[in-house]
Parts: sequence; structure tokens; C-alpha cells
Amino acid sequence: MNDAYRKTAVEAALAGGNVLAANVGRLKRSDVRRKGGVDWVTRIDHLSEERILRVIRRRFPGDAIVAEESAPAASVCDRQWFVDPLDGTVNFIHGFPMFCVSIGFAHKGVLQVGAIYDPLRKELFTASRGQGAYLNKKRISVIAGGAGLQGVLVTTGFPFRASRQIDLYLESFRRVFMKTGTIRRAGSAALDLAYTACGRAGGFWEMALSPWDMAAGALLIQEAGGRVSNFFGGPSYLSDGHIAAGSRVVHKELVRILTPVFRGKLAGGR
Repeated sequence: MNDAYRKTAVEAALAGGNVLAANVGRLKRSDVRRKGGVDWVTRIDHLSEERILRVIRRRFPGDAIVAEESAPAASVCDRQWFVDPLDGTVNFIHGFPMFCVSIGFAHKGVLQVGAIYDPLRKELFTASRGQGAYLNKKRISVIAGGAGLQGVLVTTGFPFRASRQIDLYLESFRRVFMKTGTIRRAGSAALDLAYTACGRAGGFWEMALSPWDMAAGALLIQEAGGRVSNFFGGPSYLSDGHIAAGSRVVHKELVRILTPVFRGKLAGGR
């Protein structure tokens, strides 16, 4: 089953990525609107999603699709797609070159396939459960060995959808920073996860994400030999919206830092 779904995820990611590549730097003011707060959407988000959903529905018309810019699929189905047609919309609007398409597929709640495509760098990250993770067909892995947070690059994202919890987030930032001293925020959670899977970053944490932000990247990291959880080491990151990821050692350290900061204050806490 996974091979057909992987091929579909790749085809759909490339279709959406081609839309992004053809339109970067060409936005008009009328193409951009505010969804709420500092959450933005463009005509290109919708166009990319249309192309992606066309591919998926042609191959698997009965599957449920959870996509960022569409209403959730009404059907109840064991097979579910998570689609982010443009992860890094604000970057895309400003011409900052960090954005991608992210597509994940789950069967009975278990992630099976993931594809993340960066059209500017022509980098295609793919994973299938039990078959490893790849960047442009070359197998990838998380940072090897026993290296912990000290000396590795860690990525994160600011919780713009949870601004009332900014003090909690900033405390987590302070504590992680004191351990590593090297933190980057690029504005695309999906690419942060992909970069962790291939060893460019050692770990990642972020709060208040949506499942389409995380699904593909989480499977990439798992298939690349890493660990993914909520802030407390539990498996409910897709529903909680809070994720910690990295190599086994880095993930363990992140959970050790994040748990006392967020315990009792977030979904999934102890």
C-alpha cells in the first residue's frame, strides 16, 4: 500500500511546488489577505492546494483530506491525508527563501508516508514507514552518535497562534539556549523538521502547530532514526500541536527541558 501512497504524495508535492516556483516574487497586494492576527494566506496557497488535492483525489477519491486552506473532509475514513500547500507563507510573501509543500498520509492514525518539497532548492524529502527517509533519493539520518544539545544547531518557531503563552515559550527558549547557544528560526516548521531528519539541525521544538505542519516531517525524523513526541515525551503531538524532535539524545534532552516549563499548562501535560 505505501508505495502507491508514496508515489501519490511525491506527485502531489511536486505539483504544488511547481505552483510556488512559478509565482514566487510575483504576488500582488490583492493576492494576499489576513486570516486572523498575524496569520496570512495568499492566492498561491489556494492554487497550490487545488493542484495537490486534484492529484490525491484522482488516485484515492475515498480518502479523507485535512488541508490547511480547505474545510475538513466530511467522510470518516481510516486513510487520512495532511496537506500544507505552502508552509512558510509569510516567507513567501516577503521573498524570504524558506518555504515548501508538505504532505503526510496516515492509516488508522499511524503515519505511513511523508513528502516535503522545497521548490527553490529542488530538494525532495520523502519517507515511508519502515523504509527509511531520503533526500532526492539519497538516504538520510539524524545527527549520529551521542552528541547532545551542547554544540548542535537547534531550530524553533515563534508561537504566533498562541501569543498569550509567549512567556512560557520564551522561558523554554531561554532554557534551550543556555544548553546549546545555537538556535535558528527560519519560519517553516516542515523544513525545520526535514533539516533535522537529514542532520542539518540537531533538534526542533515548537508549540501551537497544526497536524499538516508536522505530519510529513515527523515521519521523516522517525525513519531517519530520530524521535518525535509532544513536550512531555508522549505520542500525541499531532493532536496537541506541540512537538519536540531530534536524535535520540537531543530529543531526550529537549523533553527534559520542556517538561517542567509546560507541565500542567498545555494539552498532553502531566
